[in-house]
Amino acid sequence: MATPKQSRTPAARPGGGKSRDKGTRGGRPEPMPAGTASRGNGQRTNGQQRGQAPRTANRPPAPAAPARPEVRTVPLWFQLTTWVLALAGLGVSIYLTIAHFTSPKILVCADKGFVNCAAVTTSPESMVLGIFPVAVLGLAFYVFMAAATSPWAWRVTWPPVRWARLGSVIVGMVFVLYLIYTELFTLNAICLFCSIVHVITFLLFALIVFSFAAGYGAPETASRR
Repeated sequence: MATPKQSRTPAARPGGGKSRDKGTRGGRPEPMPAGTASRGNGQRTNGQQRGQAPRTANRPPAPAAPARPEVRTVPLWFQLTTWVLALAGLGVSIYLTIAHFTSPKILVCADKGFVNCAAVTTSPESMVLGIFPVAVLGLAFYVFMAAATSPWAWRVTWPPVRWARLGSVIVGMVFVLYLIYTELFTLNAICLFCSIVHVITFLLFALIVFSFAAGYGAPETASRR
C-alpha cells in the first residue's frame, strides 16, 4: 500500500514564527507608543533643566549701574547777571589800562579834589611791586571772570571750575579792599572808574559765594555733604 508523500515543507522552527510575529510585522519594527516617546523627551528636558540650574545659580548677579547724581541747575537769570557784571568790569578795566599806558587825561573824571582819577592812576601805589600796573591786573582778572561766569561755564559741573571761580573772586575782593584802603588813607583821593570796578567786584563776590553755598552747578550728593 502506497504511503502518502511526506510534505517537503520544512517544519517550522519552534518559536521562530512567533518571535517574528511579536518583534516585527511584515519585517518592519513596531512603532513605539506615543506616550513612551513623550515621556522620554520629557525626562531629557527635565534632566537638562536640572543640569543647567546649578550653573545659573552660581553666576554672580550683574552689578547695578550707578545712579547718575543730579546737578542743581543754575538759573538763567543768575548766569546772565553775573556775565553782564563781568563784561562791564572788563570794559572798565580796558578803559583804565588804556589810560595808564597813554594819558590819564582821557578819563572822564575830575582832576581836583577828593574825586581825582589822575592822582590815583599815576601814584606809586598804581604799580604792584613797582612792576605790574594795577590796571593790567584788573584787566587779567576780568578776562578770566568773563569766561568763568559765562552761561557755558555755569553749565560745567567739573569741580575745579567751580573752585577756580570762587578762589579768583575771593582774591579779587581782598585786593579791592586793599585798594580802597590805599585810596582813602594813603592817597586821600578816589578814582571814579576804579570805584565802579570795586562795586562790580563786590557784587560778583556776593553772587558767586551765594552760588557756591547753594550748590549751583554741583551734584546733589556733593552739595548736601
